[in-house]
Amino acid sequence: MTDVQLDELGPVDYVVVEFPAGASNFTGEMAAELLSLVDRGIIRVIDVLILTKADDGTVEAAELSDVGELGELEALEAQLAELLAEDDVEHLAAAMDPGSTAGVLIWENLWAAPFASAARRSGGQLIANGRIPIQAIIASIEADEVPAT
Repeated sequence: MTDVQLDELGPVDYVVVEFPAGASNFTGEMAAELLSLVDRGIIRVIDVLILTKADDGTVEAAELSDVGELGELEALEAQLAELLAEDDVEHLAAAMDPGSTAGVLIWENLWAAPFASAARRSGGQLIANGRIPIQAIIASIEADEVPAT
């Protein structure tokens, strides 16, 4: 990427979605929703990995190009940066249960790129970011709905 392209990057996020043994389905509804976000210009997929953790704790990582039948995800495969290193894989796999399979998705938030670029041009720098897990939001709303006794 050129300096201009790097300056125009939006925030980059990742998720790890784990499936129990025998239950992984990366080419169904999840794939359709991911492709919809890409097609609408909301995100740009940077990397995708499939991690498999054996019962003994060993981990195998596969890029999309290593997967046989990609279905609709084949359109993404040629554009990936393959950003994750072996240390990243080990760190991400530590959260997985033995016998499970997980999909790792890294994406750029294109919708936020103009704001992020303007902030950098104005001399600003990101000093913190984070996510609030949806479970925490649900718990907070439910706690507010419980009548005080």
